[in-house]
Amino acid sequence: MENYIVSARKYRPDTFESVVSQKSLTTTLKNAIQTGKLAHAYLFCGPRGVGKTTCARIFAKTINCQALTADGEPCNECESCRSFNEQRSYSIYELDAASNNSVEDIRSLNEQVRIPPQVGKYKVYIIDEVHMLSQAAFNAFLKTLEEPPAHAIFILATTEKHKIIPTILSRCQIYDFSRIDVADIISHLQNIAGKENINTEYEALRIIAQKSDGCMRDALSLFDQMASFTQGDLTYNKVIESLNVLDYEYYFRLTDFILEKKISQCLLLFNEILNKGFDGNIFIEGAASHFRNLLVNSDEATTTLFEGSAELRNRYIEQARRCKPQLLFKAIKLCNNCCMNYRTSRNKRLLVELTLIELVQCGDNDSDDGSGRSPKILKPIFSSLAKSEVAMPQAKNEASVAKPAQAVTESPRTVQRPVTATAEPQTVTQPTMQGRPVELQTRRSEGTSLGGMFRKSRSIMGTTDTNRPATTISTNTTIAEKIETRKTLTNELIGKAWTSVALQLPENERALADRMKLIIPSLSTDNTFTISVDNQMVAELFEREAQRIIKGMRSDLGDVDIKMAVNVNKVVIERHVSDKGKQYEILKEKNPLIEKLRVELNLELAR
Repeated sequence: MENYIVSARKYRPDTFESVVSQKSLTTTLKNAIQTGKLAHAYLFCGPRGVGKTTCARIFAKTINCQALTADGEPCNECESCRSFNEQRSYSIYELDAASNNSVEDIRSLNEQVRIPPQVGKYKVYIIDEVHMLSQAAFNAFLKTLEEPPAHAIFILATTEKHKIIPTILSRCQIYDFSRIDVADIISHLQNIAGKENINTEYEALRIIAQKSDGCMRDALSLFDQMASFTQGDLTYNKVIESLNVLDYEYYFRLTDFILEKKISQCLLLFNEILNKGFDGNIFIEGAASHFRNLLVNSDEATTTLFEGSAELRNRYIEQARRCKPQLLFKAIKLCNNCCMNYRTSRNKRLLVELTLIELVQCGDNDSDDGSGRSPKILKPIFSSLAKSEVAMPQAKNEASVAKPAQAVTESPRTVQRPVTATAEPQTVTQPTMQGRPVELQTRRSEGTSLGGMFRKSRSIMGTTDTNRPATTISTNTTIAEKIETRKTLTNELIGKAWTSVALQLPENERALADRMKLIIPSLSTDNTFTISVDNQMVAELFEREAQRIIKGMRSDLGDVDIKMAVNVNKVVIERHVSDKGKQYEILKEKNPLIEKLRVELNLELAR
């Protein structure tokens, strides 16, 4: 049985042309080799698995090739190329800085640099993960890196460029490798699948490419794993089952539920996903990507930004036609905010469920400014609850309208007035007195009926006139209300009214409210109450606010003319400035530990 070689090693590029998705860098290196303008130090930096070390080996192999091809590629036939391919070349030296990062390792490297190459023109030193070198090793490497022998070329490779000291960076030509595009990874995997006789679906390879996050080595590892799992038949369903990836069908269903305003179905769909073992953060991140795909497919100019098959693109375009761009933008913002708050949230499931509710209702908030913030008022979630909440206030309004309509039967004229936005118009009697309209007010909360008010007004006014019942009712009612509002002032009533004003002050006047809560007003005369404050500053404050405070208290005291007097307390505090002994006695009385501290430290009082 032959030894199995993973695809990442078996199909590793051996020429610049076979390097995937790094065209600009490989072209620059080929041109430098053809023109003979080679630097003595290079720095290859970028994410993992994008071809840094591979390009370094191809570069080292090409500059020592004795018969380059017309397009600047190694011939693979000369002694230098054959020794490199058979891994027996002494002209190329690789050092893993992750495990050889001491000063002694760099000193050994500096000594080897002096030895010229046996085969070829250059001796190339490839130092991988160079950011792992210690500070002392970097300093020991500086001089050799700046002025190496003519036959020595250094190629440094790292994934963390920011960890390399500036003195090293200034001595190198820097090449930044980028992540590999999804389309390039898919194309490369299709070529390998054809060579290995593996049946693949485009969507299955797209899932592998997206899962690899721009890393070709990870993509090839996942490809080998899926080939073993599916036994050479890579289908979309098998790949998402093995890689534990959420199917885009869930997100198409979620969008349909959002458009149909079905909050309960959205919550049930999320519960189904949780039962399958997926994390809520994965679900909400996938939802954000789905809404992003809908947004880019809503305009023909941006459809090229979508990474997927033509069939899937058509499906996104079809659903995007039913979604407003404002809705998609708000949905992306809501999902993004949920992702940012997910890690710090204590109830993660509730956070996602609230986001789903806001997603359904964000399309109804026409006053939204487009910032993607959650709506200020959440509407009722379930339809049955919404209907019951709407029906209850309507029934109350109809009941409140029926009583005055039945009580007043005679009136010179009637006016149509709507009671609420949902209730039917109400016929309200509007009597007249001396040519002026008088408004009838009914107070349901006080339980006062119109008949009772009429009887009370007759007993007070002593009239039995029945010719103008409506006018008599209105006039006597107003007088009765004024008589009822006149109250005898007491300290208790003054205190309640004072506290009521303090509690009704806005948040920006909290300092005034706190002071009022600490003050107890006292009734000095029949219509004057007095408050006592500690200093003149507070007294001036209450004198400025006196009219507003009195106006607020009248709503609780009735139609009473009251006045407020402010009294400043003059408290004389006895201080013993000159008598230090008495001062110490006062301190010792307040805190006995002071005396214990004085005894332990053997201190004496100053005279």
